[in-house]
Order: sequence, then structure tokens, then C-alpha cells
Amino acid sequence: MSATHSAVFPPEGQARFATLYPNMPGKLRHRLTSHPLLTLDALAELAAALPADSIEYNPGKLPIGIAPEDVPASDLGVVETIRGIANAGSWVALKRIEQSPEYARLLRDVLGELEEIVTPRTGAMMQLEGFVFITSPGSVTPFHFDPEHNILLQVMGSKTMTVFPVEDEQMFAPAVHEDFHLGKHHRNLPWRDEFSVLGQPITIGPGEAIHVPVKAPHWVQNHDEPSVSLSVTWRSQWSYAEADARAFNHLLRELGMKPASPGPFPAQNLAKALAYRAVRKLKGLRQSA
Repeated sequence: MSATHSAVFPPEGQARFATLYPNMPGKLRHRLTSHPLLTLDALAELAAALPADSIEYNPGKLPIGIAPEDVPASDLGVVETIRGIANAGSWVALKRIEQSPEYARLLRDVLGELEEIVTPRTGAMMQLEGFVFITSPGSVTPFHFDPEHNILLQVMGSKTMTVFPVEDEQMFAPAVHEDFHLGKHHRNLPWRDEFSVLGQPITIGPGEAIHVPVKAPHWVQNHDEPSVSLSVTWRSQWSYAEADARAFNHLLRELGMKPASPGPFPAQNLAKALAYRAVRKLKGLRQSA
């Protein structure tokens, strides 16, 4: 930790994280609610400084499942949207906030507290990235999954994240996971009402956080006040191996085979991962997500 920050996670928060990581969703406690970099004014300044491709914002009244091409554009600029988020009816995502040196230090401080838990289980923490979500009352973040390990820390307001079983192939066939890692479809997922019974709703307010396992499908409903959330993410040797094993399965499927899906943690999936990396090197294929 840097000298300017006290511990983000209290001892009981770290102990709780140790019981969850890496494959169980659940709540944690944190101490970032009064951090000066996470006020609306500071975040509006950050939005003004970030490149355009690091900002995503749109109307917040969206269905749970929506195709990315169907998301309407916002009528306001992002700085104006953040400063007036209480009445803007919008959802704002500031991506890769570590492009700002101050926010990079904050990200390192937060994740540095967890390194001794993470590294022995899933390998070194890599590709550290931070995202801030600023949302109007009632806004919805549509149904999706992400390739990173993720902790969502609630700073202002409250929301409910509904988390679904990781890699439940009754929900999504193996080919859906393979296409995602190969960049063939957007993070948003098609929604069916029968999925509802499979979800675990987790509600958080200021000072609470959610550990979200790699590729656990989820959607988020903001409550009746404006919300600010910080998402701290990282990749690991384990998550990259799972992605590469999925990509290798895609190659096998193209040959008419029916490969077994990668195993959940603690399975390491190294054989298929190494095989895909060898093929990728020979053929110049893109790295899986």
C-alpha cells in the first residue's frame, strides 16, 4: 500500500475473499466510500481526460438482454451526464482508468492487498485494469460476462447484481464460450426468462463489494438513487489457460470433434492451452480474450 492510503479491505474482508476466490460469488467489505478520486466531480474530470474509446455511456433504461447494436445513443456529453447523473437517466462506464497515474496508483493499492491470496491459487496478477460505473436511478447494466477476475466496490448508492453459475452449459453451449474468447461476439448475452430461477441476487450499498468469478454471467439493476461503483479486474495464468483451452476446443470442433469443456478451478487446463499457443504461434492466430 502507498503511504497515502489505509487498507481498503478490513481483515474480515480479506478473510471473506479468501473463502470465495476464485470461483464463488459473494459480498465483501471495503473502505473506499470517501476516496477523493471517486467523487462525481473527480470522475467528471477523469472522463474529460480519458480518450473517447475508454468511455461508454448510453441511456440507462435498458432491457436485461439487448444486442449492442440496439443500444441507443445518449443525448448529453459524458461530463454533463456525470455531473447531472441523478437526473440524466444514463449509464456511464469509464474504462481502463489506470491510464491516469493517480487512478493507476489506486488500482495497485486495492489489488496489492489481495496478491498473497490470489497468486498461490491462480498465478500472478496480470493486466490490472479499473473501470468506474456511474449510473442514474433505475438504470440496468444488461446481461453479460467478462473474461477477468473482478471485484465490484460500491462507493455511492446501491444496486443488485444477479449472478449466474459460471459456465453453466445448460444456459450457454460451449461454442458460445469459444466464440467469446475468439472475439466473435460482444460481451452481452441473449436473455431468456427461464434463466431467472438460476440467478443469485446480491445487493450492495456503500462500503460493500461483490467478488465476481471469471465469466460468471450477470446483470445489474441500480436502485432509486445515483450510483458510483469501482470495478477492479485482473487476469491470471489460470484465466488465460481457460481462454486458450476454449480456443483450442474451437479448432477441434472445426475438425468435426466434440471436445470436453475445460475444467473449473482447480483444474489448470494447461495441455489444451499449451497446444493452442503452439498452433497460434505457427499460424499467427490472434490471442484469445
